[in-house]
Amino acid sequence: MSEVGVRRWLRRAAPVAGPALGVLALQVVAFPVPAGVYVLGVVLGLLSALVAVGMALIHRANRILNVAQSDLGGVPTVLAVNLIVYSGLTYVLALGVGLVAAVVLGALVELVVIRRFFRASRLVLTVATIGLSQLLTVAALLLPGLWGVDPASQQIDVPLSWSVTVEPIVFGADHLLALAVAPLVLAGIAAFLRFTAYGTAVRASAERADRAALLGVPVGRLQTLVWAIAALVSFVGVFLRAGILGLPLVTTLSLGALLFALAALMLGRLTNLPAIAASAVALGVLEQAVIWNNSRDPELVYPVVAAVVLVSLLVRRRGTARVDTDTVSSWQTADEVRPVPRELRAIAEVRAVTWVGGAALVGVAVAMPVWLGPGDTLKASAVVVFAMIALSIVVLTGWAGQVSLGQMSFAAVGGAVGALATATWGLDLSLGLLLGGLAGAAVAVVVGLPALRLPGLFLAVTTLAFALATSNWLLNRKHAGWIPGGRIGRPPLFGAIPLDSQDAMYWCCLACLAVAFWAVRGIRRSRTGRVLLAQRENERGAQAFGVNVTRAKLSAFALSGFLAAVAGCLLVHLQQQYSELLFAPAESFNVFTSAVVGGLGSMTGAVLGALYLQGGGWFLPSRWQLLPSAVGVLVVLMALPGGLGGLVFRLRDHWLRSVARRRAVVVPSLVADVRVDPAPIGHAEEAVEQAERVAAP
Repeated sequence: MSEVGVRRWLRRAAPVAGPALGVLALQVVAFPVPAGVYVLGVVLGLLSALVAVGMALIHRANRILNVAQSDLGGVPTVLAVNLIVYSGLTYVLALGVGLVAAVVLGALVELVVIRRFFRASRLVLTVATIGLSQLLTVAALLLPGLWGVDPASQQIDVPLSWSVTVEPIVFGADHLLALAVAPLVLAGIAAFLRFTAYGTAVRASAERADRAALLGVPVGRLQTLVWAIAALVSFVGVFLRAGILGLPLVTTLSLGALLFALAALMLGRLTNLPAIAASAVALGVLEQAVIWNNSRDPELVYPVVAAVVLVSLLVRRRGTARVDTDTVSSWQTADEVRPVPRELRAIAEVRAVTWVGGAALVGVAVAMPVWLGPGDTLKASAVVVFAMIALSIVVLTGWAGQVSLGQMSFAAVGGAVGALATATWGLDLSLGLLLGGLAGAAVAVVVGLPALRLPGLFLAVTTLAFALATSNWLLNRKHAGWIPGGRIGRPPLFGAIPLDSQDAMYWCCLACLAVAFWAVRGIRRSRTGRVLLAQRENERGAQAFGVNVTRAKLSAFALSGFLAAVAGCLLVHLQQQYSELLFAPAESFNVFTSAVVGGLGSMTGAVLGALYLQGGGWFLPSRWQLLPSAVGVLVVLMALPGGLGGLVFRLRDHWLRSVARRRAVVVPSLVADVRVDPAPIGHAEEAVEQAERVAAP
């Protein structure tokens, strides 16, 4: 081969092998291991590659990050494993049932859920997959109930007797099967996309679905096929992994597999399937190497992978192809809440309802401890705290259009720093809240840096990686000895207001929420709030008007991190202990979906979302607690784009229209975008009725 040919081959091979070689170089330098560990890492990496490639296929078809990818394989895997363990079905028959179930599940998900969001923005559809992930998690947890047993970790084995030792690991038939099947499945997917008519059509529709539909390509049928294939390959990966490592509880399996799949996706630039598969294998080797070198602290793998994700996003160059420059459309679920129209503010009826209703709500909130016992007051305080965290999501997602799947990790930063300030340094709680909030703001800015360079959903990837790294290592008291353990006292607020009772702590949390509402409301009405909304809707258009988009996004990250961290500090002092379970990654998913259910367009939605989230935790058994959140987010995205808060304000506007009709007042903002013919003086009531008839659905 000539020198020119060699250079050309290297240029083609670099995007595929470069990221994987970089990960392996990190492993060789920092975590050297014997040959057997390498082989184990390759085997498990191949299984992770199946999940990652399935996610890449869905990204090609729908331009989204499918958060539910590992759950698509997890549900049929739980079914197949339970058939083997509890029904005595043979391994081969149970595998066949699982394969069929995976294909059917993938097709049903696309037909029933995904297709309803065909015209929605990719950001909205990605959020829908979060609800879908939680719904599938509930299904997997409930499946063992068909046999009258509780969910538990299970171990299955291939009915073959074979083993070989590659020092220091003994490999059995399960390893051999995975090593043989996974490459065949990956090669089959590559052949399908390259050499079949359906594969060519999938690639064509991935580039531009509307144009492909005009050319006669059956886009809907192809997307159903893609989801069925993605569920199938995910099932193969999860099922074979269960034979090697056992089937853990589904939530642990889902989050771990999701992190490694997303990391491989980022290294492979979302669309390069060979690079994604190679990166997944390299990450599998890195995972086993980290665990081998830190057998007492295997959780170190999460911050290592989080660092790999962060570095890969920071060094990634912005592409010039349409697939790279095509930005996410506007955030369609964040409907703006209109204030009461000026024409109606002076009417006595409207003023009375506004002031009396507001005073009544404030009075009920303040007097809540009078009617509740200490235990229920603690729950009410938790609602207030989670309302503040949901408010931080309203700022970051509703205003700035950035999805955060690790908001509770910012709350954990505030909780840890606040506990250190009060329990170790002996500072006042007010200073603990301030220091915790500042620490959360700083961390949020650092974690959000990749979103400044790359459009779309990359912040979701970095925040998820940070959430897993935080709960498992960075802010885990097993490794972070500086975090106070045991009981954390509640020092008097400002040195004078005792907080020993649950009632006093509730009022403290309520006061912090009120201050947060007042501050966020002021920011929303300022130029900063208008700039955030402008760059959310059209970043390039905002830049054309001289808006500093970088500073706007940093402001949103800082404000959101500050609010979440203050809430985390309150939560730690409310529970009087720092516990990693309070800030687990699954809680970040719960609080995000509750914010969507409440409504990302209004601060009122933050409270409604917190009530929705906490209510499910209070009244439902543990295995059912994700169901309200999962169903809620899907129903809201389908039927109530404005969330529960949007529904409340729509009912308010309906009442205001009735007031305007009775008072014969023309209010154009209540019939926006509807043309009303001029009416003679004295016929204002007829004009209002005409406008409402036109505006009626």
